Amino acid sequence: MRGMIDEITAALGANGLILRGGLLFRDDDSIPDGASGRPAKSVLLVGQAGAAPWPHFLRWRQQQPRAIADPLDTWSRQVIGDVAQEFGARVVSPSDKPYLPFQQWAVRAEGLKPSPLGILMHPQYGLSHAYRGALLFEEEITLPEFRETIHLCDTCVDKPCLKSCPVDAYSTDGFAYQACLAHVRGANGEPCRSGGCLARNACPYGCSYRYPPEVQAFHMVSFARAAT
Repeated sequence: MRGMIDEITAALGANGLILRGGLLFRDDDSIPDGASGRPAKSVLLVGQAGAAPWPHFLRWRQQQPRAIADPLDTWSRQVIGDVAQEFGARVVSPSDKPYLPFQQWAVRAEGLKPSPLGILMHPQYGLSHAYRGALLFEEEITLPEFRETIHLCDTCVDKPCLKSCPVDAYSTDGFAYQACLAHVRGANGEPCRSGGCLARNACPYGCSYRYPPEVQAFHMVSFARAAT
């Protein structure tokens, strides 16, 4: 089993992606189907730390039609799908509908907790990480259990992330999606559109993994195009 995990890790790493932990499904889970249609028994999460996949994505993007919808999702599904086919798994994406509980899986697989922004806080990567897909297996695939770590947000007294949004979109009441979207689309939203979410960038943790401005701008443009 360790050998297969190492092979999957190497296959994903060729495109800047990483394994983000795994878990065995419990009887009380809503269990998705595996590759053959039988219920899956385990899931391995796939994602990124920092902007490692970006150069690989850009090379792929240059060979695709300019009008392709959701190019990063399409690229991720293709890359992870190739790995899934090689190892007899089914690939699923966070954008699949009906939505799968990726955040719940991540909490169980890596022991992470949400930041005040709702993004899971990682002890090494801070807020500069993401989940791009998952591999569903019809057999038990297990990884070493995560080691419990301190939740960095508990040690952060000033909470600069909650003070940096120009429209106060983040609060204890949750995320004011429409206020954020209107600002990013509006005349005063250029700093967010070109440099990324000011609240997310205010986080003092994982700064060495922070996405470069061009990556953040890509994501903010995608967000600004979102349907209301």
